[in-house]
Amino acid sequence: MNSAPGTPHEEAPGVRSQDVRIRVNGEDREAYVEVRTTLADVLRDEFRLTGTHLGCEHGVCGACTVLIDGRAVRSCLVFAVQLDGTDASVVTVEGLGTPEAMHPVQQAFYEAMSFQCGYCTPGFVCSTVAFLDEWRASGRPALDERDLRVALSGNLCRCTGYQSIVDGLALAVERIIGDETTTDAAITTATIITTTTE
Repeated sequence: MNSAPGTPHEEAPGVRSQDVRIRVNGEDREAYVEVRTTLADVLRDEFRLTGTHLGCEHGVCGACTVLIDGRAVRSCLVFAVQLDGTDASVVTVEGLGTPEAMHPVQQAFYEAMSFQCGYCTPGFVCSTVAFLDEWRASGRPALDERDLRVALSGNLCRCTGYQSIVDGLALAVERIIGDETTTDAAITTATIITTTTE
């Protein structure tokens, strides 16, 4: 267990607590938490995965976005007990890659300097990974800058003005197409990169 009853927090009167077991970044993790505890709080406070950031805590800003079974989900809107004992798999930004071996999206964001203070970056990265997985699964339809901006529209950034983040997503698309080469896809990528860097 990560914490025993009353540790590190006192139980509020009338609030029930229970053990939860959640699969996170490929490992089964356990904690004893109040039933009202969000997944975001469990990830940060119990599992010490602090790459998941809390912003608005109302599901608006996207800073707490993680992947649940490959889908981008606001972890501040999910109770940890909802995942207890299920087959659901949670992936946080820490589970995508390491500084020595970054996920292609992390690498693309790094090279495009798609960050400033960096607080929103983990949420953008997780949202981008989910978008690109869905895009590949749907046959990689042609994308333009508007598509990229729509894909990122669920996350807020107060620093960059978004262009560098769009550039990072475009670079990630280019890398994916480079790994799964087709002539038509290469033409699409050239269009994307030209559009986003003008």
